Amino acid sequence: MNLVSNIQKFATLPVLLGLAISSATLQASDLAPRFTDANGDMVADAPTDPKDWIDPNVLIFAYTPVEDPAVYAQVWDDFLKHMEKVTGKRVQFFPVQSNAAQLEAMRAGRLHVAGFNTGSNPLAVNCAGFVPFTMMARDDGSFGYEMEIITRPDSGIAKVEDIKGRSLAFTAPTSNSGYKAPSALLSAEFGLEAEVDFTPSFSGSHDNSILGVVNKDYDAAAIANSVLKRMVSRNVVSEADYTTIYTSQTFPTTGYGYVYNLKPELAEKVKEAFFSYEWAGSPLEAEFTNSGEAQFIPITYKEHWEVVRTIDAAMDVTYNCN
Repeated sequence: MNLVSNIQKFATLPVLLGLAISSATLQASDLAPRFTDANGDMVADAPTDPKDWIDPNVLIFAYTPVEDPAVYAQVWDDFLKHMEKVTGKRVQFFPVQSNAAQLEAMRAGRLHVAGFNTGSNPLAVNCAGFVPFTMMARDDGSFGYEMEIITRPDSGIAKVEDIKGRSLAFTAPTSNSGYKAPSALLSAEFGLEAEVDFTPSFSGSHDNSILGVVNKDYDAAAIANSVLKRMVSRNVVSEADYTTIYTSQTFPTTGYGYVYNLKPELAEKVKEAFFSYEWAGSPLEAEFTNSGEAQFIPITYKEHWEVVRTIDAAMDVTYNCN
């Protein structure tokens, strides 16, 4: 099964250019036929027959593979211990290496709770039965990150138009800030097409793209600035290593949730674990404070991912969930 979006040629990006797209397009459900959505919330309903629920002895958790999995196994360890206390289950960190591997694991029933990156949420919802219910936010309840296009200070690239004839790194086809949003932006606003006006590459992750720019593997890269801030805070790169030539509007960040057929009582315990976690003094606070996050807030896929679905619609993105 191929879970990677079929990215086709697009004409405009309504969100960035202030154009409209029909509400019917935004609200239409793209769920795979094996799922149902009786309440119209655009995510898969839990099975009505209890025999179709899963109640694993060990809950498997995976964080979106944007950076070194070994680093994030430690960052999430305290939270997962908290989830163990709340759910009464052992919880194991699953260090996924790619978005595709994470999606396939949930679809196959090997992944129960996860944080999927912004661009992968629609694919996870529609093809893997992912039910996102929370994301990280700042103390005041605000949330999100921006897509930035970065380059080296000595690259000779001072503005987006200067990318013409140069190389630019994307992360993966499912990434919002690492591919879909910048691709649409470069074409619609600046008339730059991959393979025609610049040489594209896929680095596999935001940290690879950032390090690739710093180490002169790429002339420029489209990245999530939340990842960049965390790398600066860990002294992996310094602010003198790069310069930003474009910053987008704000997008929702990683969505956290569970697989649709998790036993409903257990799913509620998973929610409780997120919303009862004490951030103060925690490893999560230490890691994410530089990008502003300080709590988990409730979200819905239908509302909070509308901007991402708009981008997908503008790019004629379709999902192969067969």
